Amino acid sequence: MPLNKKALQLSVIIVNYNVKYFLEQCLCSVLNALKNVEAEIIVVDNDSTDGSQQFFSKKFASVHFIWNWKNVGFAKANNAALQQAKGKYILFLNPDTLVPEDCFEKCLSFFKMQKDAGALGIRMIDGAGKFLKESKRGFPGLLPSFYKLSGLAALFPYSKTFARYYAGNLPENENHTVDIIAGAFMLVEKNVLDKTGAFDEQFFMYGEDIDLSCRIQKAG
Repeated sequence: MPLNKKALQLSVIIVNYNVKYFLEQCLCSVLNALKNVEAEIIVVDNDSTDGSQQFFSKKFASVHFIWNWKNVGFAKANNAALQQAKGKYILFLNPDTLVPEDCFEKCLSFFKMQKDAGALGIRMIDGAGKFLKESKRGFPGLLPSFYKLSGLAALFPYSKTFARYYAGNLPENENHTVDIIAGAFMLVEKNVLDKTGAFDEQFFMYGEDIDLSCRIQKAG
């Protein structure tokens, strides 16, 4: 993560709350993936009670930590870091995430090739290597909710109609245009956020990624 007078390409923003060991592993993977990227890492701690502040006080000197005096929620914590971020691109990343070495370079290269892309997510997997359906989603609504609650989405998991919320018709190993970028790994061009605004702080936790994704689409 070479930090010099060049303009920063990327700001990685992580919100922590009582997951210090997950965060430690996350930061190690992020730093490893930033070896060839001009970047900064900002961690916002929402008043963790697991000793996070003491644990990280002498670790990760290149990481900027913001220590909140209370749990202000996911959206507000991310927004606090966003106000300080200097990167051309902003990555909102969950603290329980591990990224591969070439992750950021591939993502930034994609933005260079796809000039009309304002935000992107990635193919996410769990600890057992299983694909996470949250990687690609459609907007929620009455019909998608009905299909899910009625069991039709589970009965027809690859249907464009019945499985539209988790975009079951889209192959998991291919790039696609989707409605929602998961907040676990949401990479957005800073200029886009200047147009759309940051996370809506009325959302304490969950749902803020859907709202922001909707505003990004409306912004074109």
